[in-house]
Amino acid sequence: MKAKKLGCRMEKALLSCFAYIEDTAMIKLIVAITAALLASFSVQAADHFTIDSRHTFPSFEISHLGFSIQRGRFNETSGKIMLDAANGKGSIDISVNMASISTGLTELEDHLRAKDFFDVAQYPVMTFKADKLNFVGDKLVAADGTLSLHGISKPVHLTVDHFHCGMNLIKMNYTCGANAFTTIKRSEFAVDKYVPMVADDVKVLIQVEATKD
Repeated sequence: MKAKKLGCRMEKALLSCFAYIEDTAMIKLIVAITAALLASFSVQAADHFTIDSRHTFPSFEISHLGFSIQRGRFNETSGKIMLDAANGKGSIDISVNMASISTGLTELEDHLRAKDFFDVAQYPVMTFKADKLNFVGDKLVAADGTLSLHGISKPVHLTVDHFHCGMNLIKMNYTCGANAFTTIKRSEFAVDKYVPMVADDVKVLIQVEATKD
């Protein structure tokens, strides 16, 4: 009889423990969903974001003597973004550390940093600043701004082919991300070594994530 009573008590204790665990998990889920809903409502007003440098990597593609498409990227990007989808407005202010170029080949990276190409000692930063953002509904589809590279500034149009905002349930912060692209002529920025053997046209691709301030 005593053993039976003891077993019942242990069973009740276990059931109570499992119920607590389930309640705790449910509370966490409800909090996450509520935060996501609140953030989705807040995007209707002007929101300010900081670039997530761990998930933002401008990259480029260029034809090498007609044999292949060579690629590279920049590993250090910082900046701010303002989005006001409700009013079809926004701004972008991004800086890229030119010395952070990465191609997978150290010798090539050193050459690209030198005077023949980017001359990072004299022009250490590339910037893109835009105050004309185009929306379709609440989706960003394009941005028109100014690209400053190698001491020269030119207007550039970015096409955005992917845009998404929502709660990052890993970091528990509101995040917007996008993929954008454009094509520039490097000779227009006085980076014209080996043109036209190495192509003048450079495709620029930008993967970007930014967290709400």
